[in-house]
Amino acid sequence: MTYPPTPAPDGSQPPPPDPLIPAYQPQPYQTPATQDPYAPAPYGHPAGQQVPYDYGYAGSPYGYAQYPPGPPPTDGLAIGSLVVSCVSFVGLCGFWIGGILGVVGAVLGHVARRRIRRTGANGGSLALAGIIVGWVVTGIAVLGGVVLVALIASDPSSGNF
Repeated sequence: MTYPPTPAPDGSQPPPPDPLIPAYQPQPYQTPATQDPYAPAPYGHPAGQQVPYDYGYAGSPYGYAQYPPGPPPTDGLAIGSLVVSCVSFVGLCGFWIGGILGVVGAVLGHVARRRIRRTGANGGSLALAGIIVGWVVTGIAVLGGVVLVALIASDPSSGNF
């Protein structure tokens, strides 16, 4: 292609070439001599002074990409409630360990649900499952203890007190 461009056979002129753009030359940020160099910078910048890098400032063409926020994190106490309540179900094979762990799991679930309502985190269903499993296991442990005491009391060979 020749410069300047030659007209087309129909007599029309091609568009002019784009103007040259000078390279970006950042200017150092200069503070006034009377200002404390360790003082926090004021909001924005005074007229006539350039900020060396404006990445992240509002309206900057070089700003960070704006991604939508992700989901809130799952509350760890809710996860702990469900885990302890499930372990308490296995603990029913032990003497009173299942009932004690069931109460601990249910209480953790109640605390987690209160905290989830306050913070807006995820895990409300995990906390509810921990509460339900914990109280069910505690009820089974209490019923098992009552049946065990009744069987021991009704055994004629145990002797009367």
